[in-house]
Amino acid sequence: MSNISRRSFLKLVGAAAPAILFPAATTWAEKHLNQGDSSKPNVIILLFDAMSARDLSLYGYPRPTSPNMERFAEHATVYHSHNSGGNYTIPGTASLLTGTYPWTSRALNYSSGVKKGMVENNIFRAFGEEYHRLAFPQSMMANFVVSQFQDDINSFLPADTFGKLNFLLSNYFPNDRNMALRALDDFMFQMQAKPASMVLGPANWSLYYRNSARLSQKGYPMGLPHNSTYPLYFSLEDLFSGITSLIPSLPQPYFTYLHLYPPHAPYRASERFDSKFIDGYWPEAKPVHRFSDGFSETKITTTRRRYDEYIASLDWEFGKLMDAWEAEGVFENSYVIITSDHGELFERGEARHTTPLLFDPVVHIPLLISAPGQKARSDVYSPTNAVDVLPTLMKLTGKSLPSQTEGQLLPGFGGIEDFERSTFTVEAKRNPALAPLKKATIAMRKGTHKLIYYTGYEAKDSFELYDLNDDIEEMHDLYPENPAIAKKLREELLESLLAADKPYTK
Repeated sequence: MSNISRRSFLKLVGAAAPAILFPAATTWAEKHLNQGDSSKPNVIILLFDAMSARDLSLYGYPRPTSPNMERFAEHATVYHSHNSGGNYTIPGTASLLTGTYPWTSRALNYSSGVKKGMVENNIFRAFGEEYHRLAFPQSMMANFVVSQFQDDINSFLPADTFGKLNFLLSNYFPNDRNMALRALDDFMFQMQAKPASMVLGPANWSLYYRNSARLSQKGYPMGLPHNSTYPLYFSLEDLFSGITSLIPSLPQPYFTYLHLYPPHAPYRASERFDSKFIDGYWPEAKPVHRFSDGFSETKITTTRRRYDEYIASLDWEFGKLMDAWEAEGVFENSYVIITSDHGELFERGEARHTTPLLFDPVVHIPLLISAPGQKARSDVYSPTNAVDVLPTLMKLTGKSLPSQTEGQLLPGFGGIEDFERSTFTVEAKRNPALAPLKKATIAMRKGTHKLIYYTGYEAKDSFELYDLNDDIEEMHDLYPENPAIAKKLREELLESLLAADKPYTK
């Protein structure tokens, strides 16, 4: 295989057409001399994949993981009870970009995206042609969702735009990116499981591993950051340097969706932070949940430490990005939103987010919004959800809402602090997308209470109930001892699920 080049391999699979590469930032500026209406605010969503609010010092975590986000928060509105729409990328991303819960968009499982008939119900179309709309889904799972909206995006940056190594074949089919992702990268040449092509798949693997072994690992003691399931390598320095150069070159007004892969696993801290948190910190041990993977407390604690060190590495680069944006005046005429698609879970026998569980660390995500010229910090404590971001941005930029929106205006930007509002998080990755939810976990947040519903995992459905005001660690299940509250919340959750399933019930 050492004599087969990358180009020769592409010819074998009929994809040897010249790559369509994103131009350098200077070329971008040359091609977009008409800057449009700069009086309208720009909007930047900077999303960090798999970032739990519970592991950020910004939200009170004992390790100093996010000092630069804390600095950003000094001129932003900080949301303290913000939840994701799902516990992994597809439902989490779809909730943010459509303003609807996963049981409405049906972006539920690994094979699904936003259902046909709702694809036009997206944030890029809502901003309209008045805005230059750019998307950079560095996460391949996010690509499955974002590529569905390609017709409403002016500039679509492939996942490897700021990377060091890429063996994604879908980049060679920019006009049908979603189908190429599904058919080639996720089926024919998948990297984790046995590929569909037993000849070309191993050949692709061989070339990829040969080339990745030649990459310099300098600055990363555990190895370069990379995608855990797709053939992409990158460094945090290159990633943030690229974004730093990109933003000032965009035609105004612009809307950018930057979905960064870190701090998603594998956790690869830079040498500045590698092993920094070998500090004796052991979070409260919790009983192993019956639906968890059953990992030992030692493994969970070690994995969490590496995750925290990766967040600190990411935060360091974010600080340099923030300095550059301040020098460029980006904050003076832009709404800058920092958030995530879901969190991570390091407790109860579970690590990361490939789980049916919906405890707080895997659904409690950061949300910070810096308004143009904002100089002071504001804090919001009422429950909010990812579905609220779209309607809020539409109001702030004078745009109309898509036909289907389940979110509300965020407090601080036209909404009120409603502590009794009901919001939902849906996990149904093992359920067919266009069928009633028979195997799923659903969490409903209402007031200080959180009800979790498990269906399809055991012979009998079950519930758990927690009061997050008194028990943020969710250690005391109130469901058996508070039947009145449990009954009221259960009825509301099941009625909401019944309404969501009605179009798919024969």
